[in-house]
Amino acid sequence: MRILCTGGAGYVGSACLRWLLKNGHDAIAYDNLVEGNAESVPHDRLVLGDISDRAALANAMSKHEIEAVMHFAAVASVPDSISDPELYYRTNVIGTKNVLDAMNDNGIKAIVFSSTAATFGFDNEMPLTEESDQSPEVPYGTTKLAAEWLIKDYCRAYGIGYTLLRYFNASGADPDGQFGEDRNRESHLIPLTLFAAVGRRESLKIFGTDYDTRDGSCIRDYIHTDDLAYAHQLAIEALKPGEGSSYNLGCGEGISVLEVLKASEEITGLSINHTSEERRPGDPGILIASSEKIKSELGWSPRYSDIRQIVETAWKWHRNYPNGYNDKKTLPR
Repeated sequence: MRILCTGGAGYVGSACLRWLLKNGHDAIAYDNLVEGNAESVPHDRLVLGDISDRAALANAMSKHEIEAVMHFAAVASVPDSISDPELYYRTNVIGTKNVLDAMNDNGIKAIVFSSTAATFGFDNEMPLTEESDQSPEVPYGTTKLAAEWLIKDYCRAYGIGYTLLRYFNASGADPDGQFGEDRNRESHLIPLTLFAAVGRRESLKIFGTDYDTRDGSCIRDYIHTDDLAYAHQLAIEALKPGEGSSYNLGCGEGISVLEVLKASEEITGLSINHTSEERRPGDPGILIASSEKIKSELGWSPRYSDIRQIVETAWKWHRNYPNGYNDKKTLPR
């Protein structure tokens, strides 16, 4: 299948693109490289472009004879969305509409959407299922939920088939250590922890140690990018025009911030400096996924179910590239 991956040079998007290429699909990345890295995309697989440009999107889809879309392109920081909601509505909502309109321009009837656990309300019982209440409490979650609604409406009106994949905490790196997480403004726990280990930061800031959890720190569900990529492959292969599905993607186990820190110290063999800070706005104490639906319907299951396995792959990447792709920047291909 010929698949366009918007945001395909980003952390998760590029991992999924590389996975698709390894598993028989013809995948192309469409990315503006604001957060993405050209080095994460195999040669001749990158189209420079922005989802704000519907005409450019439609042209890329036509030129490459695209049959399906995986829509990863988004802005994705909870604190930033609180301080700058305009950017989030413009990118995550209007950008998604542009993707859908460009698909309609080309008669494309299949989309897999990169959504998030942030679409759920904080008061739901854990683990979250696909039927849990979606009442987001931060603009990031609100804009991603609005994008979900757009996709569903286009499905009903124009016969587009869709799958919504709600990630929990995307983590880890390619097992060979050649590709990993390298963002301009990093906010994910595992890379921030390893930044402190390799000296890119003085210390790890732990936001909140007074939550009602087993050690007082936030608990999250971490899922390896290879497991996310496999779910995307299964979803795109099962899609049918005019039909839609939604799945949560996580390991089903909650790991605390302090437990991630401990696992990172064990894997690296280093003592990692850390400080305790006040809670951040928009951070719930616990977020854990139930992925039973995608397991039963598509046969998916995570291979990386132990936080130590996930940290180990991330550490291999950070050890090989302590400055990320920075030292190997090339002109966009």
